[in-house]
Amino acid sequence: MRILLLGDVCGPAGMAIIKLRLKELIKEKEIDFTIVNGENAAENGKGITKKNVEDLINSGVDVITSGNHIWDQKEILEIIDKEKKLIRPANFLDGQPGSGYGIYEINSKKIAVINLIGNVFMKKSQDLFPFAEKIIKKIKLKKDADFVIIDIHGEITSEKMALGHFLDGRVTTVVGTHTHVPTSDTTILKNGTAYQTDLGMCGDYDSVIGMNKENSIKKFKKDPSAKSHFPANGLASMSGVIVEADDQTGLAKNINQIILGGNLKQKI
Repeated sequence: MRILLLGDVCGPAGMAIIKLRLKELIKEKEIDFTIVNGENAAENGKGITKKNVEDLINSGVDVITSGNHIWDQKEILEIIDKEKKLIRPANFLDGQPGSGYGIYEINSKKIAVINLIGNVFMKKSQDLFPFAEKIIKKIKLKKDADFVIIDIHGEITSEKMALGHFLDGRVTTVVGTHTHVPTSDTTILKNGTAYQTDLGMCGDYDSVIGMNKENSIKKFKKDPSAKSHFPANGLASMSGVIVEADDQTGLAKNINQIILGGNLKQKI
């Protein structure tokens, strides 16, 4: 099973490269299943719209994960209970709409995708590690699903790394999202789980984490002429990993970083 995971889609530039290049990449790399974090896909870089969801799915995305910005576009509340390809962090506080995971069937195999959110420097949510333990007991690798994929949407490196080691050997893949900066620690952990601390983003890297750089600098300088953050709209890069998973064990055989397009050094 070949699984493509892409980092946060950021604004119109991120959506443009997904619509332009994703189907070609899926065909070229013989991808079986594609997961994209879409929580910054909206035109202003905050949240995701119904049109974004439709465009991502039409571009070849099988599951859209999210994070702390999932509710920024209120219209998403109209579809999140119905659209099973869109999930939000499972460890949000109880009572919120939508689902935090899904089990999807492809080529007679079941793939569980679980979205989690970190506790450090993020909005209050259920404790990450006890919740992760509980949910992987509910969705066991090779019992309830042939493959189990975790998107941990978190601010700090150590929390995401600790979760990777905590789940090593019990899930196929743990990848981080949220920081919009691709890390270079792409690896298979000791017990067979593919890991990368952050996938980066699908967006314009001539920016400050996807936002217009001149305006961001003004913000840091406390310049009164600074506006609310808005996305950079130059050429985008598509950042993520391709994981090759073993059909027998459900664990990873290989993981490779991919960076396509834009002004970052290409890794294809």
